[in-house]
Amino acid sequence: MKTRKEQLESFERLLDIMDELREKCPWDQKQTFETLRKLTIEEVYELGDAILRSSPNEVKKELGDLLLHIVFYAKIGSESNNFDIGDVINNLNDKLIYRHPHVFGDIDVSSALEVEQNWEALKLTEKGRGRRVLEGVPDALPALVKANRIQEKVRGVGFDWEEKQQVWDKVKEELEEFEAEVRVDNRPDMENELGDLIFSIVNVARLYEIDPESALERTNQKFIRRFNYLEEQTLMKGKSLHSMSLAEMDYYWEEAKIGEKKG
Repeated sequence: MKTRKEQLESFERLLDIMDELREKCPWDQKQTFETLRKLTIEEVYELGDAILRSSPNEVKKELGDLLLHIVFYAKIGSESNNFDIGDVINNLNDKLIYRHPHVFGDIDVSSALEVEQNWEALKLTEKGRGRRVLEGVPDALPALVKANRIQEKVRGVGFDWEEKQQVWDKVKEELEEFEAEVRVDNRPDMENELGDLIFSIVNVARLYEIDPESALERTNQKFIRRFNYLEEQTLMKGKSLHSMSLAEMDYYWEEAKIGEKKG
């Protein structure tokens, strides 16, 4: 591992490279906050994929790509005299110290939950911020991520189940309400009730300390692997998926599951 001095030298080198790119590269010169935004979102998802694959080398690479974007935004900000990378870092330093009084102050905490509750309470009292608990949840978040973040936010001010097992009654209630609308084929209310059911499942994930986004993505990848195996086997045997029965498809699906367990 590099020393702190070497790490700082690496960061200074990155800043120098960014200065030169902005001065001499036509593509870098034309970039703005708006043009970088969608690329930044893509980089965040690529980092998430690398984490799910448990690939340290890929995580390192994607972190570098994300760091480039942070430095790029700061460089653009400095050109209009709004802020520079020093302002970004100092603002972060001040926020971390302010929101960790149990580390940098005289507040005592006994659990990670207390830390989260203090964090949310302090956010509401910061200068220039609104006093609404859910104001900090970005509108652009994907729905599943947003549901989880909403629940985490309100937990921070004590709006949560007393015992996590209580959430199962809510899941059953929402499932019954959804099934009732399905039976009468009430399409608008079916969608509403399905949303409530999914929201309650996200609550289950949060209470049992499971990231619902990661859990669903792992299932997506598992499904893709098994279906690809199914498709490969049918092609090897000169068959077509369109002409196969569900039972035939299920045979290869189960074969893929057995292969994963052995692997």
